[in-house]
This record gives sequence, C-alpha cells and structure tokens, in this order.
Amino acid sequence: MNSVSPMTGEATPLALAVLSEIATALARLAETGEETTIDLKSLPLSPDDLARLGELLGEGEVRCDLEVAGRSEVRETGFSGVWWIRHLGLGDEVALEEIAITFVPEILHAHPDDVARAARRLAEAVTAPLADEEETPRG
Repeated sequence: MNSVSPMTGEATPLALAVLSEIATALARLAETGEETTIDLKSLPLSPDDLARLGELLGEGEVRCDLEVAGRSEVRETGFSGVWWIRHLGLGDEVALEEIAITFVPEILHAHPDDVARAARRLAEAVTAPLADEEETPRG
C-alpha cells in the first residue's frame, strides 16, 4: 500500500514548487501518457528542500537497486507513476538525482539486444541437458 509520510516540519517554498510541477506532470501522464523528468541536481535545492520533498512524496511499494555502470537506486514514491532515481558515483556520492514521472522508469526496461542475448543463452541452457541425455548410454 502506498503511503505518504507526514510532514515533520514546514515545507520549503522550493520543495512545494517542485511538488506542484510533479503534480502537473503526473496529471499529464495520466491524461496523455507523456513522461516527464525533473533533474533535481540542476535545481538550487538545499538538503532541507530535498528532505521535505521526500517527505511530501512518501514511499511507495517498489524499490530497485541496480549495478549497471555504477550503482543506481530507483524507488517509487507514495504516488504511482512518480519515481525518485539516484545514480551514484565514486564513494557513493550522488552523481545524478531526478524525479521521473512515468509508468516504468527507462532504466528498468530491458534493452532489446540484452533480451536477444538472454534468449540465446536460455535456449542453450535448455538444449544442453537434452544433448547430455542423448549422449549418455542408458543401461
């Protein structure tokens, strides 16, 4: 169940402005399917602004940690379709932080080439035991 955390303090004006932008983008996603990304690192958000925004958005049901060209964290907020994404660099410093308003974040989509390679590997894994059985004489 999605839940929004209660505010522990007064929301900052900048956090409220970003929240308003997210609300508009989420309505647009629901109506038209148009996705939006808000680059939090490009905004003059203080640590307090980010904390308040996190409290306002809350925690959702889905969380994914990825190890692809560095570590990334993807978590659903308390609002379906609103995802908080962090890409970490050296020393786990936040290199990129964004809010993605989308049904599923792009970073979670399997690349078609990866799927094709996986299909070949799985087909080989399925046929390898069958080939072993054919070569083994039964007594």
